[in-house]
Amino acid sequence: MAHRFASFLLCLFAAAGAFAQDAAFNIDVRAPKEVRGVIERNIELRRYREVTDLDDAELARLVASAERNVRELVATQGYFDPKISVRREGSGGHRVIVVEVQPGPLTKIEHTQIDFEGAIAQGDDPADAAQEREIRSGWELPDGHAFTQEQWTDSKTHALRQLIQRRYPAGRISYSLADVDARSSRARLGLRLDSGPLFRLGPMRVTGIQRYDPVLVPRLARLAQGSIYDQDEITQAQLRLTGSGYFDTAFIYVDPQGDPKAAPVEVTVKEAPLHRVVFGPGVSTDSGARLSLEYRNNRVPGIGWQAVTKLQAERKSPFIQTEWSAIPREDGWRWGVLARIERVDDGTLLTHDQKLRIGQTWLGAHIERNIYMQYDRATVQASPGITTAAVPDIGDGESLSANYVWTGRYFDRTPYPEHGWGIAGEFGGGITLTGSRSPFTRTVLRGLWIKPLEDGRIQLRAEAGAVLAKPGARVPATQMFRTGGDTTVRGYGYRDIGVDRDGLVTPGRYEVVGSVEWQKPIRRAGVLTNYEGVVFLDSGAVADRVANLKPVYGAGVGARYKSPLGPIEADIAYGFQPKKLRLHFTLGMTF
Repeated sequence: MAHRFASFLLCLFAAAGAFAQDAAFNIDVRAPKEVRGVIERNIELRRYREVTDLDDAELARLVASAERNVRELVATQGYFDPKISVRREGSGGHRVIVVEVQPGPLTKIEHTQIDFEGAIAQGDDPADAAQEREIRSGWELPDGHAFTQEQWTDSKTHALRQLIQRRYPAGRISYSLADVDARSSRARLGLRLDSGPLFRLGPMRVTGIQRYDPVLVPRLARLAQGSIYDQDEITQAQLRLTGSGYFDTAFIYVDPQGDPKAAPVEVTVKEAPLHRVVFGPGVSTDSGARLSLEYRNNRVPGIGWQAVTKLQAERKSPFIQTEWSAIPREDGWRWGVLARIERVDDGTLLTHDQKLRIGQTWLGAHIERNIYMQYDRATVQASPGITTAAVPDIGDGESLSANYVWTGRYFDRTPYPEHGWGIAGEFGGGITLTGSRSPFTRTVLRGLWIKPLEDGRIQLRAEAGAVLAKPGARVPATQMFRTGGDTTVRGYGYRDIGVDRDGLVTPGRYEVVGSVEWQKPIRRAGVLTNYEGVVFLDSGAVADRVANLKPVYGAGVGARYKSPLGPIEADIAYGFQPKKLRLHFTLGMTF
């Protein structure tokens, strides 16, 4: 067997050697690296190297025509006044074509003129003026920038995409010119975009609905007839459809050749099964390994609601939860009921809590709103193995509250935003049901801001919360605050930051958390990869009085990987209070 394999390798090497000897000539490109690669990859002479019967006359003709080809290739890289020499060396079976290039000065952009025609240029709509400014400010070949054919093409494509993305899906490039002065190495660019007519959405046509109520698609998509075309709104509608659990896929198409006054909205969906069971393993440094089992019933008999029941087994916070949701009404609101039982062991306190919620939810393109009544019950004791003289009377209790939650997300894309911001507010008020009944209020504000820089981006994150109640009120632990861990203050364990009472870390009535993070994309050979490096500083504090809020800090470095499942984050953080390093690992972006 070994003898046969060796013979096979010898045959391969012999064939490779014969193939190399059969080449009609070799090509030797002598040029700076800025242009050498494009010449070696694209020169037309490469096509004739394997023509073994080339005579000297045909080869001379190829050499004569090669200069023009090389000049065109060098021009695509922005060099319009090169010195080129193409000559033949050697004879017989050792013929070599030498291509020698001195590219000369690189051509720079002197001026770019971008004009508009069509409906966008005919009216005085402020939205049209804003779109024109956005296209001009987003132009990717500014004055003074090096000119290349590839970047010129990409810049025109980007400008057109910005036009057809919103209001004008039938837009086109009606004129473009790159006027290059080879002697001065300067280029003047001209581009005219024809917007065509303004498009408004017409009636919705849905295909693929069989087992579910036909009203689901228009009520989830919420693309109102008569509204102005916006590709971002259409994309968000697709995400609402696929994220609803009713549909595995959803595709929305508005024909740019249709009637601009009422362009039909074609929606094609593939329905999800009525019943679905999902098993999911996972791991994080906060909670360790976990296993989850989720059962989804998309049409409960008798009421037609959607029911999602989830059981999650993990060391620190196992839970079981069931959430039932009605079909959205025409105004977008939908009724829902949620029940949850959870056991949280943070290493210091063991909390058993039960929650029942009844209310309504509204989900838009960027805004989510929730209004609900909620019953909370929590019992708190020392974790197994913790010895203490007494467990403080805090966290045990029951409450009934009314709540309103508003969340706005304005990121350029998910789950990998480059810029944008999000803000959320939770506002609640209720009464405790344990001991003497006492009123309380609960407010939580959260924010996330991402700003691009020349080399990476800055991410700022902040959260503040307050529970107002008289000192003796038995507010349940689930309504108060503790922090620390993978997604809050790195360098500290899960819920390590709270109020210290008799050596136990307990929940507090006030909380502040802040973080600043520099994110730097990683390039390889000048090309962006799916990896990023980060440097961060986190801080947080929990107390029962505002005056006692004393932040603790954590700082570190980390890596990010853009996986198909969402961002994978690994960080090494140093906690300034415990004075030790801690590894943090998370999957997914949450706001």
